[in-house]
Amino acid sequence: MTLRSPTERVIQTLCFEAGGVALVAPAYAYLTGTSMAGGLATIALLSIVILVWAPVFNTLFDYVERKCVGRLASDRPLGARILHATLHETSSILITCPLLIWTGGYSLTSALFINVSLTIAYVVYTFTFHIFYDRWRPVHPSTDFARDL
Repeated sequence: MTLRSPTERVIQTLCFEAGGVALVAPAYAYLTGTSMAGGLATIALLSIVILVWAPVFNTLFDYVERKCVGRLASDRPLGARILHATLHETSSILITCPLLIWTGGYSLTSALFINVSLTIAYVVYTFTFHIFYDRWRPVHPSTDFARDL
């Protein structure tokens, strides 16, 4: 099986996060009436929190799934994948809402609205980013994930 190497995953993640912050921060600043520096700082902070949260959540979900149904993440059926994605996004919104309230002084309702809007924007960005990234840096059959471990 050919997968991206750990080094390539780091490159992909850094490109993804830098691109997301560069695209979303100006829109966030404009739509919320904050300065560009404030928008950049807020989106960068949210991005860092999600970068830390995602592997924690994924590990916990994989562990619970393995203990409860004896299944590996790689064998996850569609329904479990939908549950995983939904819980990941919901938990991400819940852990970043306090940051939006704290940094932006928003009400809970406003923070939820902004967060859901950011999530929708990132879903579109994620879809588009990966199409372009896969064309820019395709996986080659000669690339062996195990070799880089």
